[in-house]
Amino acid sequence: MHNDINATVPCIEVRGLKKYYPFKGGRTLRAVDGVDLAINTGEIFGIVGESGCGKSTLGKCMMRLTELTEGQVLFQGKDISSQSRKAIRSDLQRMQMIFQNPYSSFNPKLKISYSLAEPCRLKGMSKPQIKERMDKFLNYISLSENELNRFPHELSGGQLQRLAIARALLLDPDFIVADEPVSALDVSVQAQILNLIADLKKNFRMTMMFISHDMTVVEHICDKVAVMYLGAVVEWGESDVVFRNIQHPYTQALISAIPVIDLDQQKKERIILQGDIPTALEKAQRLPLCLPLLALP
Repeated sequence: MHNDINATVPCIEVRGLKKYYPFKGGRTLRAVDGVDLAINTGEIFGIVGESGCGKSTLGKCMMRLTELTEGQVLFQGKDISSQSRKAIRSDLQRMQMIFQNPYSSFNPKLKISYSLAEPCRLKGMSKPQIKERMDKFLNYISLSENELNRFPHELSGGQLQRLAIARALLLDPDFIVADEPVSALDVSVQAQILNLIADLKKNFRMTMMFISHDMTVVEHICDKVAVMYLGAVVEWGESDVVFRNIQHPYTQALISAIPVIDLDQQKKERIILQGDIPTALEKAQRLPLCLPLLALP
């Protein structure tokens, strides 16, 4: 959201990113296994896949909420993966995250006003500056000042997620990770949040990594998409290209599972993959994949 960003350098880039977890018996769980991707300024980049594929772990590693096992994270060309969080504090303030569950995103014992103002206070903003920014984004997300005096349990999931988005924007970030920001909400509220994100991209040239398991949502809102399976990216590209020229069998199976809403539309043939889907732990043990179609290239 800053205008002085070098457009020739990706907003954020990961190279060979790996995140392994030790497992009992001396085994290793490969949650993220050698991911390379670059997100340009102004893009909404979708990461899609089933639960357990490593997409949320990838987002947390990029935000330095989880330490990397191996690889690099470059934010606007600067390597932020090998330094302490204290050393890159100013960089991390320009990177914000919207979490999946809005009810766990706010301290239940604090009023919304305190939770929203806290990141601004940590950055050293004065009270008038904080109020000015909060008023600006409250108006943008169509909520009144009355919501600020309430506790999280007094608000709906949609209201809290709007406030979570406002909090992420208060520090004028250059990059936002949205980790399944609508999956915990009702369908009608999901549409409101997705439209809000689309407006933010249009008006603020926002750069975002949008994590989801919903292929329809990703196709609707994202400029580019990467499909993850067992900790690796198996297919990626421009959203319209990926959804109309599917190359990987795993992506074909995910697309075929999207329900058809228009009854006049020709019914799609559902692709049912045979066998048992292996886990990242089985992959680490180098066991043969039960699904030959899903073998990683």
